[in-house]
Amino acid sequence: MSIGLSDSEEEQNVRTARNKKVTTISDDDEYDDAPIVKKRKTPSAPSTVAKKIKKEPVTTNASAKKTSVKTPSIKKVTKIKTEPGTPSKVTKATTIKKETTKKTSVAAKGKKANGKVKSEEAEEKFDNDEEEVYRWWEANEQEGTVRWTTLEHHGVLFPPEYEPLPKSVNLYYDGKAVVLPKAAEEVAGFFGAMINTDHAKKEVFQKNFFNDFLKVLKETGKPAVDKKTKEPIEIKEFAKCDFTNMFNYFEKQREIKKSLSNAEKKRIKAERDEAEAKYKVCILDGRKETVGNFRIEPPGLFRGRGDHPKTGKLKTRVTPEMVTINIGKESPVPAPPPGHKWKEVRHDNTVVWLAMWRENISGSTKYVMLAQNSSIRGLSDFKKFEKARELQYHIEKIRKDYQAELKDTLMLNRQRATATYLIDKLALRAGGEKGEDEADTVGCCSLRYEHVTLKPPNIVVFDFLGKDSVPYHNEQEVDPQVFKNLRIFKKAPKGPGDQIFDRLDPSILNKHLQNYMPGLTAKCFRTYNASHTMQQQMDLIPNEGTVNEKLVKYNAANRAVAILCNHQKAIGKTHEATVGKIDDRITEMRWKKSRLKRMILVLEPKLKNKKKDFFSDINELTADEQYDIIAKVIARDKEKLQKKFERDLAKQKEDKVPVAERVTKKDLNEKIKELTALEKQYRKEVRIKPEVKASMTVEKLMAQVEKLELQIKNTILQKQDKEDNSTVALGTSKLNYIDPRLTVMFSKKFDVPIDKLFSKVMREKFKWAIESADENWRF
Repeated sequence: MSIGLSDSEEEQNVRTARNKKVTTISDDDEYDDAPIVKKRKTPSAPSTVAKKIKKEPVTTNASAKKTSVKTPSIKKVTKIKTEPGTPSKVTKATTIKKETTKKTSVAAKGKKANGKVKSEEAEEKFDNDEEEVYRWWEANEQEGTVRWTTLEHHGVLFPPEYEPLPKSVNLYYDGKAVVLPKAAEEVAGFFGAMINTDHAKKEVFQKNFFNDFLKVLKETGKPAVDKKTKEPIEIKEFAKCDFTNMFNYFEKQREIKKSLSNAEKKRIKAERDEAEAKYKVCILDGRKETVGNFRIEPPGLFRGRGDHPKTGKLKTRVTPEMVTINIGKESPVPAPPPGHKWKEVRHDNTVVWLAMWRENISGSTKYVMLAQNSSIRGLSDFKKFEKARELQYHIEKIRKDYQAELKDTLMLNRQRATATYLIDKLALRAGGEKGEDEADTVGCCSLRYEHVTLKPPNIVVFDFLGKDSVPYHNEQEVDPQVFKNLRIFKKAPKGPGDQIFDRLDPSILNKHLQNYMPGLTAKCFRTYNASHTMQQQMDLIPNEGTVNEKLVKYNAANRAVAILCNHQKAIGKTHEATVGKIDDRITEMRWKKSRLKRMILVLEPKLKNKKKDFFSDINELTADEQYDIIAKVIARDKEKLQKKFERDLAKQKEDKVPVAERVTKKDLNEKIKELTALEKQYRKEVRIKPEVKASMTVEKLMAQVEKLELQIKNTILQKQDKEDNSTVALGTSKLNYIDPRLTVMFSKKFDVPIDKLFSKVMREKFKWAIESADENWRF
C-alpha cells in the first residue's frame, strides 16, 4: 500500500507507471498516465488580502421533526408536513381576498392592441384591486414540463430615446470644443457622466470605452466638427479628450433633481408609476402575478465586477426587433412601440419567461421573469432548499465513497473524489471553463496550477478569483490523502496555466452525483452546508437578552456562513464616517447620563457614598470633552431647526396652510436663540452643579439613567456588529443559501420581529417560509 511508502518511493512509482504507459494505477503507483495538459495564458496573481478560514467537518443531523403549523390568517387551518426532502402537502390550497375598494382603471375602458380593442373584462384582470392571494405552498403543486395554461401580459417597457445635450455642452478635444453626431454624443456622455468614479479611472475601462466610441463615431458616417471653425476633427487619442464640460452639466442636472420640492417629486413618481403600472403584473392561469424586471436596460457603459476585461464597453440600445415575446395563444399580443415590431412571438408554456433578448457584451440571453414573490419563483426556491435538506440522507454515503476513491486506481475517479471533498468541506463552487474575453474567475473543477500551493505535511493554500472576481484566499488543513493527490495532480510536466483537475469538469461530476440522489448537483452541497452550518450556529445561541443582543448573535451565525461561502465585500467608503458618528452618539449619551447622575446628587447628595459603583463614572469625561460634545449637540439641533423650517416653507408654498400655522423667519430665530441660551447653560454646568427642575425626582432621573444605559449598550452592539460585517456580505447567503425557514424559526423561537431579519423584499420573496415554519422547525 502506498500509505506506507516514503515520498521518494511514491514518486519513483509514479515515474515507473508513466514509463510503462499504464491506464490504471495501484495504490503504490498513484498515477495512471501522463497528465492531460491544458495550457492557458497565466493571469496576473490575484489579491491575497483575506482572512484565514477554517471549517470543521460537517456532521449530519437526521433528527428533523414533523411539525404542524397554524395559520390563523385564514379560516380553514391546514397542517403542513415539514419532513426533510418531502414537499409540503395539504388537503386544499387556500386563497385570501383583499378587502379593498374596487377601482375602475381608465385603461380598462378600452385599449388597442394589434389594431383590436380589448374588452373591459380582459383589461379588468390587470386593474382589479380585489385580488386573490394564491397560497401555492399549501397546494400539492410540482414543477413539470407544462408550467402554465394561460398567460397574458403587456410586454416590456423600453427606455426613452436619447435627447441631445444643449449646444453649450461639448466634448473638448485637444483644447477645442467638438460637435459630435447624435449617436456619438450619447456614448461620450455615458463616460462624461462618470469620470469621477473608480471605474472610469481604470485603464482597461478607458481603452474599451474609447474603442467603442470611435467605432460608433465611424458608423454614423459623420465626422466630429470644431465648434468654432466648423472644420472636421479626427479624434485619435483618449488622452486629448476632456469630458469636464459634460460632467459639470450632468452634476448640475443631478443637483436640480435633488432640489425638487416634495410635491414635484411625488408628481414625477406618480406619473412614472402610472406609466409602469400595466407592465408590473401579468395574468398567469387566471390569477394576477407580479412581474420582476419588466424594464429593458438602457444603453450605457458596462462596468462589471472586479477586473472584468470588458469593463467600459458600450451596452447598445435594445430595440423591439431584438425582443422575443412569450405569451398564451389566446391572449392578445402586446403592441410594440410605434414603427417597430417584435423579433418573434412565441407561445411556449414549458418556460416561465415573458420576454427575452440577447445583449451585446457577452452574448448572453436576458429574460423578463416573474417577480421573486411569484408562485413559480417561490416554488423554485422551495424545491431548491428541499433538495438540500434531502441531501442529509445521502451525505454520509457520499462522503464514505469519496474517501475510498481518494486512493482509486483510475485517475478520473481520484480527481473526482478530491474535487468532491473540496466542494463539500470548503464549500467551493464547482466552476467551469471561461472564454479568453471573460473575467478570469474559477471554481473547484477549473483550478489551475498557480491557484494551489502546498505546504507539507497537509496544508493547502488556495488563491484565486471566485465568482464576480471576488478574491478567494484560504489556507486550509486537509486530509493527508487529499494533500498527496493534489501534489500528484501538480507534477511535471504541468506548470502555470495548466488544469489541476485535467480529467474532470462540472458535467462529469454532476452526472456522478446523480447516482446518489435524483437532481443532485455540486451546487446543492453549497446550499446544504450553508443551511446546516446556520442550524448548528443557531443551536449554540441561548434564548436570552434583548432583541438587539439576539440580533447580533443571529448576524454572527450568518457571518459564519458568509465566510464559509466566501461572500466578501470591500469596506465601504462611508464606513469610517458611519462608525465615527456612532462613536459620537455613544459619547453624547454618556455625557447625558453623567449629567443626570449629577442632577440626582443635587437632590440626594448622600447617595454618592451609598451607591459608589453607580456614581463611579460620573467624571469619566473631561471638561474639554464635554465642551466639544455640547458644541456638537447644539450645532446638530440648530441644523435640524433650519431644515425643518425650509421644509415648512416649501409646504406653505405648495399647500394652503392657515395663516395662524405658518412659520416665519422670526420663529426660527427665536428657537435658535433658545438653543444658544441652552448651550451657555450646559457649558456653565461643566463647572458647577446642574439646574434641576421642580418636577424632577430621584426616581424619574434614575429611570432616565437606566434607559440611557440600555441605549448605550445597544449602540455599542450596533457598532461592533457593523465593524464585524464591514468585509463580509451577509445578504447573499441569507438570500440564496440559508434556508429562509431557519430565519423564520429564529424569529419565532427567540421573539425577534421578522422585519429585523428580513427586508421588505425578502419578506415578500419568502412569504411561503414565514407562513409555513414555526419555532420548532429544523433544517
